Amino acid sequence: MNPTLSDTSPEAERVLIEMMRQAPVWRRLEIVGEMNATVRLLILSGLRQRHPGATPDELRRRMADILLGPELAARAYGPLPPGSESES
Repeated sequence: MNPTLSDTSPEAERVLIEMMRQAPVWRRLEIVGEMNATVRLLILSGLRQRHPGATPDELRRRMADILLGPELAARAYGPLPPGSESES
């Protein structure tokens, strides 16, 4: 097995994988949900740093650009608010 986590020893990774294999499906889904929530928090944190004056609505719209891609985000949620920079 090739290690996939660069900061984790191969033995620790084997233990982690085995724990995940033995976990019930509900727990694996719970972990995925927690990871998704963490990713969203990290995205919002980075967006707040890059766009300190952005409103919560603008930040959510910019997050949609990152998660969905600009084209799909614009089709789903409309364009970025007027006066905001076009880059994410």
